Amino acid sequence: MARRPSREPLSPVFLRLLAVVRRIPPGRVVTYGQVAALAGLPRHARHVGYALHALPEGSALPWHRVVGAGGAIRIRRVESAWTQRLRLEREGVAFTPRGRVSLERFAWRPAGRAAPRAPKQDRRRSV
Repeated sequence: MARRPSREPLSPVFLRLLAVVRRIPPGRVVTYGQVAALAGLPRHARHVGYALHALPEGSALPWHRVVGAGGAIRIRRVESAWTQRLRLEREGVAFTPRGRVSLERFAWRPAGRAAPRAPKQDRRRSV
């Protein structure tokens, strides 16, 4: 993920979110929403993206283990999205033909926490 060089201290909220990301083991992924919920900030998935984007270039934090709902890579820059995918593949995470990670297979479930909910299916018909 391309990050801006920064020396500014991170906010306490960002530090809580990044502490969760730090705990994700290799070969596992978590959605932005799950990171927020595990940090005690349910419904603050967008803050996770802001916190990861604020990381300095070359950070050792495993930012690549955070994916969008449904297992999709949500980084807009193509180069950074490929970096994320390659790092996950090196850790043994497989992708579907549609470019998603199977959350059933690769989601991190911390001890004592309920399994994540399955993503909602869009039942509307496309015309």
